[in-house]
Amino acid sequence: MERLLRIDRRIIFIFVAIAVTLPLLIRFNLPVTATKDVKSIYNKINSLPEGSHVLISFDYDPASKEELQPMAVALLHHCFKNNIKVIGMTLNPGGSGLADSAITEAGKEYSRKYKEDYVFLGYKTGTELVMINMGENIFSAFPKDFYGNATVDLPVLKGVQSLQDMDYVIDLASGSSIEAWIAFGKEKYNFDFGGGCTAVIGPDMYPFLQSKQLTGLMSGLKGAAEYEILINRKSTAVAGMSPQSVVHVLVALFVIFGNVLYFMTGRKK
Repeated sequence: MERLLRIDRRIIFIFVAIAVTLPLLIRFNLPVTATKDVKSIYNKINSLPEGSHVLISFDYDPASKEELQPMAVALLHHCFKNNIKVIGMTLNPGGSGLADSAITEAGKEYSRKYKEDYVFLGYKTGTELVMINMGENIFSAFPKDFYGNATVDLPVLKGVQSLQDMDYVIDLASGSSIEAWIAFGKEKYNFDFGGGCTAVIGPDMYPFLQSKQLTGLMSGLKGAAEYEILINRKSTAVAGMSPQSVVHVLVALFVIFGNVLYFMTGRKK
């Protein structure tokens, strides 16, 4: 028993590697059911008329790409499919490339035109100050877009002066930006606000759901997979659920096994 308790951790790593690899080699789909918090974002976007403006803040970097990029892509496909105008931005210096590629690729798939159907404002430092500035005047906060175009001349921003004119705002976060958007954006300028975050942040967001400061939430890869199911577009998030679920089961079994061995050896002593 004591030998099992002192098992080389590299053996555990091998089991985890197998648990990740096998579901990728032997394809199988696990059922993914959308939760009410994810459905809330989906229903909100579905309720918007064509030509509405949705602001998506890509507040994450490559370290969180695997969880949040599929979420962003699913949202973009939903917006473009419903002919909704997308305004992208980021408050994370590492998010510009990810945001620009996601918006551009999704826009091309639906034959949407830059400047007319979507725009990427780019990155700007000073999280809270940027939000307050956008709440007063979006053209003052972002005089130029990511490519250097004067924002005041962009057709996609016609009828939009500030955050109050946005039909929906969504923040995809790997840090504390959702809380900042609530404190310095939603509560000050009163717009509908939804969020997406990494799985580790998810539990901290539920008080904001209960207080109705968040209209909906996507948490981790599972949240992204749920949204892909809702828009009927199974992609990387749904594919990633199988290995993730198998690894979670394996970790749970290791925990149970370790505790059983611990108590068995403890009783002997």
